[in-house]
Amino acid sequence: MRTVPIGLAMMNDERPHVWNQNEAINMQVLNRWAEIIRNGLKNVDGSAPEVVVASETIKSTRVAQKVGEELRRAGCRIVIMCYNVWNFPFLVWPFRNSVGLDVPILSLSNNNGKFPGNVGLLATDGALRQAGVRTHRIVGDIDDPKVHQEVFDWIRAAEALATIRNEVFGLYGGHSMGMETGYWHLVPTLKALGCTARQVDQLWLVKVMENDVDEAEVEKGFRWLTEMLGDRILYDGKMLTPETLKTQLRLYIAMKMVNEDKGFDFCGLKGQRELTEHVCLGDIPEMMMNDPYDWNGPKEPKVCATEADAYAAVTMQLLKYVTGGLPSLFMDVRLYLPDRDLWDWCNSGNHSSWYAAQSWDPAENFKHIRLHPALEFYFKAGGASVEFDAKPGEMTFARLGLWDDKPFMVIMKGEAVALAPEERRAINQMTDPTWPHVHARLNCSFRQFLSVFPCNHVMGTAGDRVRALTYLCEIAGITPVVLGPEGADRLPPIWEWVR
Repeated sequence: MRTVPIGLAMMNDERPHVWNQNEAINMQVLNRWAEIIRNGLKNVDGSAPEVVVASETIKSTRVAQKVGEELRRAGCRIVIMCYNVWNFPFLVWPFRNSVGLDVPILSLSNNNGKFPGNVGLLATDGALRQAGVRTHRIVGDIDDPKVHQEVFDWIRAAEALATIRNEVFGLYGGHSMGMETGYWHLVPTLKALGCTARQVDQLWLVKVMENDVDEAEVEKGFRWLTEMLGDRILYDGKMLTPETLKTQLRLYIAMKMVNEDKGFDFCGLKGQRELTEHVCLGDIPEMMMNDPYDWNGPKEPKVCATEADAYAAVTMQLLKYVTGGLPSLFMDVRLYLPDRDLWDWCNSGNHSSWYAAQSWDPAENFKHIRLHPALEFYFKAGGASVEFDAKPGEMTFARLGLWDDKPFMVIMKGEAVALAPEERRAINQMTDPTWPHVHARLNCSFRQFLSVFPCNHVMGTAGDRVRALTYLCEIAGITPVVLGPEGADRLPPIWEWVR
């Protein structure tokens, strides 16, 4: 998975008779933090961000410039400024101006009376903030796992932002059916996140399907799905046939090829109406793009948003990065059941099969999956719809939106709920039993959700990612709208108080 290097630097005292005595212990602290980060911040694929440690502590103007240049030349796009003793605050400017003005900064200190790192932190970080530099602060014991997790959450957030900044969204066909909340809002997105989009007509995919896709690869994928699902591929001889399923596999392979050719880091597929009425339904290609495997083995999930919902795709890409590479979910905000305080979130397509059992073995996930014929009422070209219920467990849900052209992100903690089989079937029947479902209970009320949610599509991921997403928004200048008790407990940063 793509990551950017993390730079670690230590602020120090300018006086030689002081730094000569503390240099060794300060470098020990710096290298200890590097070790904690390297060991604790593993991605799903086993990789980890590179950690670059400054060659010495910052104790003069020239050293500040030198260390800043070291980290810049090493490609560091994130900086953790460590504090273990009192330091001379003005040295932050030649360091920061050398390493880069757009680099997210975490100020990290001990809480030790003998060595007042937190005093140096407040003096130095205060200098940055009074000049309008957004920073975050963490103070605590270097051996405290809770402090480690807070640091990891900040790094995940900063990694997500620094990585997406130079990425390109592949927009296949434009936003679907006039859904303007799914539009690529160019200027606010560039300002907040730095990434851009390139629109490619869906005809390009069709021509690649016709002329460039290797039919042997299609057959290989078809055999794999057949072995995985057997008689749970519910062929009807009309909408779902071996040939319509193979057409969906051709579309998946074509998207992979064009993504690679055009350098798209994540993508969205319009589908309706051109593809769904004249080629095939996009459910299988979208699922497989978001999956961490296919018939060729393990792979990195490639975010693909159905209906080419651009801000859904951006949210999914950010969720992927803050989780270290987990697949992201895309759902319709479909039905609220007040008697159960439960949501049924489902849509045709885009649920990664990983969420069926959350296993890295596709066979375990596909045990819970059936392929149904596409609904002819909507999707005349045919193909398969994917059906399963998401595995119960803790989840975080989110969505990027705009208010008067200003970006915000709704963030809420919740869970996918375990229900009795009869209850699940009855609920699914209220919407569409041939589609994938998440039976979601949120930590916020129906009224709170309804009052602020920006659109009809919601994204999700496994685990508690609220703090990491909040950090991400604060770094990027996106307003985090955190619902439920987690929002009530949030302490807004100073730039939200003073405008």
